[in-house]
Amino acid sequence: MLALAGVASLVMYHFDIPPFTDKGSPVSFGQTPGGGTVKQAPNSKALMPTGPQAEFKNESTLSDGTHLAVTTLTGKKSGFKGQVWVWAPKEYNDPKFAKSGFPVMIALPGGAGFPRNYWMGTDLKLQASISKWYSEGKSKPFLLAMPVLNPENHDDDPKDPLLGRYWDGSDIPGQPKMGTWLTDDVPDLMRENFRTIKSRDGWAFMGSSTGGFASLKAVLKYPEKFKAAIASGPDIVPDSGLWKGHDQEKNENNPNLLSKALIEKKGAPDVYIAFQVGDSENNKDTLPNVQKYIATYGNKGPIHTSLRIIPGGKHNATTYVPNMGEGPIEFISKVMEGPVE
Repeated sequence: MLALAGVASLVMYHFDIPPFTDKGSPVSFGQTPGGGTVKQAPNSKALMPTGPQAEFKNESTLSDGTHLAVTTLTGKKSGFKGQVWVWAPKEYNDPKFAKSGFPVMIALPGGAGFPRNYWMGTDLKLQASISKWYSEGKSKPFLLAMPVLNPENHDDDPKDPLLGRYWDGSDIPGQPKMGTWLTDDVPDLMRENFRTIKSRDGWAFMGSSTGGFASLKAVLKYPEKFKAAIASGPDIVPDSGLWKGHDQEKNENNPNLLSKALIEKKGAPDVYIAFQVGDSENNKDTLPNVQKYIATYGNKGPIHTSLRIIPGGKHNATTYVPNMGEGPIEFISKVMEGPVE
């Protein structure tokens, strides 16, 4: 009987059946480590959670006791409603960092980007890798925000005439405002619920494929808000079919044109973009396109770039995560702040 009970409990844990799993349990990130209230200096660089507090549910508990949680966010500025997964490193709950704001990395997926963000999957080990890289002195202890990238998924049904439709992480006229969702609403969610950093020195993006494009574009379009990005196997230009008839708006979301304008702008803030591309990407133009971008705009004026070419690397997150620790994460971490009081 004991043996059968043990097997049953393992099965129930595997299928996330309470009480043998904490999936779905409420999670709060706004509490002060060690309890009590925090008195900040007038010139503090840290921003305490502004509220209102979101309702987070536990998605999974990692081996170090940290929680990957999810909430449904209705963007106040975009009007779009979608899920956002979040994670805080174990240092976030260390009492010695009770007054400290932590840097935020907004992680964007490629592919459908809906209804889930694949970076929230513990199989890719993004969260564990951030902790490992921090312990090795390579990375900041980033808070992670992992929102859906697109408002719908047309990748599932091969009979769907809209198969493969995507939104370029942008506000395409007549479409859900995914650019505003990613660059305004998701950061606001993090400020409301976490100890963050007031300045752009604590804000970065990362992404792969179309998520890499959206990350690159966000930093170039809003350098006053975001300082750095890691773009893995990215597109370099907007290419969604939904831009048809909206050339002006399309140009306003083109990293090439945004880069040119940033270089020409007097006193523009510095931005840091770490590219990584596999030498066995399925799209053979990906590496040449990134190299062309770097040759044209990289390390000119306020745009600082690095490139890691991954030997044998393919166009997938399994390739990109471990290689972030071989240069890209350190490239952006060196210029960012946090934890900081």
